[in-house]
Amino acid sequence: MSKKKPLSHGQLRRMRANHEKRLSRGSTENQLPEINDSSLGQEQAATVISRFGQHADVETQDGEQVRCNIRRTIASLVTGDKVIVRLSTEPGSAIGGVVEAVHPRHSTLTRPDLYDGVKIIAANIDQILIVSSVVPAFTTQIIDRYLVAAEDTGIEPTIILNKTDLLPPEQEPEIEAALQRYQAIGYRVFRLSSKTGEGIDDIKHLLDGKVSIFVGQSGVGKSSIVNSLLPEAELLTGAVSETSGLGQHTTTTSKLLHLPSGGDLIDSPGVREFALWHLPAERVGWCFVEFRDFLGTCKFRDCKHLDDPGCALKVALAEGKISEDRFNNYHRIIASLDEQRHARYFRGSED
Repeated sequence: MSKKKPLSHGQLRRMRANHEKRLSRGSTENQLPEINDSSLGQEQAATVISRFGQHADVETQDGEQVRCNIRRTIASLVTGDKVIVRLSTEPGSAIGGVVEAVHPRHSTLTRPDLYDGVKIIAANIDQILIVSSVVPAFTTQIIDRYLVAAEDTGIEPTIILNKTDLLPPEQEPEIEAALQRYQAIGYRVFRLSSKTGEGIDDIKHLLDGKVSIFVGQSGVGKSSIVNSLLPEAELLTGAVSETSGLGQHTTTTSKLLHLPSGGDLIDSPGVREFALWHLPAERVGWCFVEFRDFLGTCKFRDCKHLDDPGCALKVALAEGKISEDRFNNYHRIIASLDEQRHARYFRGSED
């Protein structure tokens, strides 16, 4: 397949303008009916369970779930947000209430978007569970992209290898070595099989009392894990495409689910690749945790950590203080930054 040429600045401007027109038309066509303030009750605290265009499903402190309109003054609202709402006092009202304000977030999970810049996926998350599996093929490149995203946001990541029941014996040493490398630099690693139940109890304990989110490629089994943890959620599970080997996306919008342990789980749309083009190269390097002791100690300030003389990372690599796999993945991410910044970032159902 031929490589797509980067979009020109003029093309990008026209695309953004068209997108804004579509948003303007959509906001008018899909906006919920207005509510008279006199029909609203007192302000109360709530949590956003899910966001749908111009409205959101919220849950009040007494457990009532209501679909609410969103004040136009609210610039951003995502699953996990802590909000102030006023509920309708009119019986049979088409709208359950209005989201009036959003509390400050203690954490946000973001991803870059061509039109919206850095787009927030979910808020107030305590930990990110990075799910990989042997089907589709296990790859440390994707894991490292998610780890960079997690380190950038300051949300604690954990790595989960799913579908261990499908692990071919001949691949086990290579995958096990990769997982041990992550453990050696301080990351928690769990091995899981939704089919056999292996590791499910460990994951339940990990989620206890926290707000967590699963991330990973489509097809790695995120929804299957949620079904194992919370069968009553009845989430869709998608098979891996036999023709492409890629997972078929099943989740379409982020949703906050309550776990029996008292913790919360945000189930979010899967992505094939976690783009990082919004991050400068220096930030990407810092997000490789084992690099931090060596960054800033190279002979030259503008060291690219390739064949530069006096490169501290190259010395650390030669001395076995950082792994070759992680070092190579770092350079793959750096090489992709400019291309991703200019590429058309539309993925349709893959997002």
